[in-house]
Amino acid sequence: MSILCITPIQKGISKECIKSWFFFGGGLTQASPDAKSCTMSKNKNICVYCGSGKGANGAYADAASFLGRDMAKHGIGLVYGGASIGLMGEVARGVRDNGGHVTGVIPRFLTKHEVVYSDAQEMVFTETMQERKHIMAERSSAFVALPGGIGTLEELVEMMTLAQLARHQKPIIIVNIDDFWDPLINLFDHMREEAFIRSEIPLQFTVAHTVEDVVPMIRTAWGSVE
Repeated sequence: MSILCITPIQKGISKECIKSWFFFGGGLTQASPDAKSCTMSKNKNICVYCGSGKGANGAYADAASFLGRDMAKHGIGLVYGGASIGLMGEVARGVRDNGGHVTGVIPRFLTKHEVVYSDAQEMVFTETMQERKHIMAERSSAFVALPGGIGTLEELVEMMTLAQLARHQKPIIIVNIDDFWDPLINLFDHMREEAFIRSEIPLQFTVAHTVEDVVPMIRTAWGSVE
């Protein structure tokens, strides 16, 4: 496993590393020099947001595992929150056990609460949640939300907000396993009816009703912009 730490920027950084700089909270940071992070992978990655628990419905874990296997089958890498537990662990093992590449991104303070997935090919440790989300977004070409809690919801809505503000055009897929996301989708409809979501700036996301649809939907979306 390659370990990448985010450290304060230092003098004498090579030009080859310029593209690996990030902007966080008003200051530049870079990957530590021994992390082999100076070149970005040309392979497509999907950022998967999901729960650190498995939930009350066994279908959620089955869906996470299937998604991981399907991503590996199609040569798509995983970027996710770095834990080995819950749905996060299921999707990571689904990718890794089937020959795919797993990149975990986790704040150091969360390692006390969530078991880090030690079999990931790359693990990025950050100091803040903001850094974590920024790295996950930068390294991904699409975003998928499986069932999860408040953290999953927050990450999903942030990507939707940034898409609405034209900060990215990457596909966003909500995987509505057994209607898990229906209350949120209904809330979006209510916001639209109450004129808080303007018709000229629609929310940019797609609902997948089965996990089998996710990878084909994303590959189709990628093809339409390449």
